Amino acid sequence: MFLVKARAVTALHSTIVWWWWLLLNNFILVVCHDSVSSNIYCLRSIKDSLEDPLGYLSSWDFEAGFICKFTGVECWKPDENRVMNIYLSGMGLEGQFPSGLANCTALTGLDLSRNKLSGPIPSEISQMLPYVTTLGLSANSFSGEIPSSVANCTYLNLLKLDHNQLMGPIPPELGQLRRLKWFSVANNLLSGPVPTFVDAKFSNQSYANNSGLFRPPPKHSKRISDDKAFFISGFVVGWPLSMILVLLFIFVGIPTIRFRIGLPVTIKKMIIITRNNNKINQVAALQDTKWPATNDGRKISMCEKLVTRMSFAELTKATSNFSTDNVIGMGNTGTMYKALLPNGCFLAIKRFQHFEEQFVTELMTLGRLRHSNLVPLIGFYFEMDERLLVYKYMSNGNLYDFLHSASNTISWALRVKIAVGLSRGLAWLHHNCNFQVAHQKISSKCILLDQNFEPMISNFGEAMFMNPNHDTTSSNTNLYSINDVYGFGIVLLELVTGEEVTNSPKIFDLGNSSGLYSAVDKSLIGQGFDAEIFQFLRVACSCVQSLPDQRPSMREVYTTMRAIGERHGLTDDSEIVMEFN
Repeated sequence: MFLVKARAVTALHSTIVWWWWLLLNNFILVVCHDSVSSNIYCLRSIKDSLEDPLGYLSSWDFEAGFICKFTGVECWKPDENRVMNIYLSGMGLEGQFPSGLANCTALTGLDLSRNKLSGPIPSEISQMLPYVTTLGLSANSFSGEIPSSVANCTYLNLLKLDHNQLMGPIPPELGQLRRLKWFSVANNLLSGPVPTFVDAKFSNQSYANNSGLFRPPPKHSKRISDDKAFFISGFVVGWPLSMILVLLFIFVGIPTIRFRIGLPVTIKKMIIITRNNNKINQVAALQDTKWPATNDGRKISMCEKLVTRMSFAELTKATSNFSTDNVIGMGNTGTMYKALLPNGCFLAIKRFQHFEEQFVTELMTLGRLRHSNLVPLIGFYFEMDERLLVYKYMSNGNLYDFLHSASNTISWALRVKIAVGLSRGLAWLHHNCNFQVAHQKISSKCILLDQNFEPMISNFGEAMFMNPNHDTTSSNTNLYSINDVYGFGIVLLELVTGEEVTNSPKIFDLGNSSGLYSAVDKSLIGQGFDAEIFQFLRVACSCVQSLPDQRPSMREVYTTMRAIGERHGLTDDSEIVMEFN
């Protein structure tokens, strides 16, 4: 009798467990199905609500049931229809802000810049995009006021609203966005006071060409407090340093500077940061300058305001303890790993091997700069002997491997897109009005390609900062940037010939058509692009002139490449055009 009851209880228990499992399984299926359907509906509503005269969205085929290969769409996982980022910049789209974006519930990045969108920015935008980290709406025709609810998008790192028709005040609540690092409302119709941001300071260019905007006068006591704090910090750092220098002169003498009697010996690269009106406005790199090791930590701490310091344990787990199976590249300074986060997002992690100088330079450079043609730096780790930089993963690898792979047939339009994007990025680096940067090591191996084959400049370990207050045509400043022009010429020749080009290329005889055709990639001949190919070669030959003063600036190069790109539907970069004109 007892055995029968026990069996009955066991059977009942099994039945209950089975029903619970079935209910839970169905619940998961329903939730997953709803999530997928929601994301598909999100993209479908975008396509339906916007006019697409250039046909960029015509490739969005919803009958296929898979949306992660759509142009401008990036998913959390390659095989899962859950949208992470939407990049529709420069596609000539017309209409109003797509309300259907609210159905992309896991969206973190949205770039609708450089289109022809109009109407107001939705007042409920924080409810539509609760997890957005980057929001790019610049170079459109959005009107009305900036909704105060934007301040509820608490994860925002980048907010670009410049070059629109927005009016009224900037909501003071935006100042509470603690993660915000890049912000611009320039070239609008805004008025009223500029808000005070709790954890960031933005230059006047972020507010330029808004005649009604003004900065409230600083509080006198606050200014005195800041100056006093700056004096104290300068004294604390400067006094011991001056005493060290005195000891050096006493024990060593002036001719050679070395450290004895147990003083710090790590001597790297000095980055001088000058202070003007309580802002860092200038960065100049001086080679072969001595600096105690502790200052590297000071620079790293400053970078924490720009780039996220990440967990070593998480990065180790994401790379399977830096397994060789995850190696995607090896260079002189370190090894690149492909990493997979628990949420399905792919990253690229560069592990430096005893190259502190290159690590700090790249961190300082990419930590300060954001551009559509620079590889995005997401985070870093710096402790003990470990130095890691974390980037967005570029699914199409580097340009060198892509060009020289036997399995790839590259259209002329794609080569033009890569050349225009690269010239745009270099022109921005050289002529950006905040401070200029020379890469110094431009080659097809440091040009990465994202999922849409947009070129991304990487490997900034040898970069040089150039003083923006000096004439950029002077021989001293131009020395570094002109090397980038030469490197661009080499890459351009690779794009045209399809072959690896040496660092001492022969200059083509532009008057010898038979010689030109023998050098051009055979797959391009007879496709109707002869005139553009000739233009490419002419630009390339001017860039690789043996005498540096005979080479054009990247500003001039970009102007030419941009004109070619326009014939292929590649629109202007408003930031570059604004600065050049």
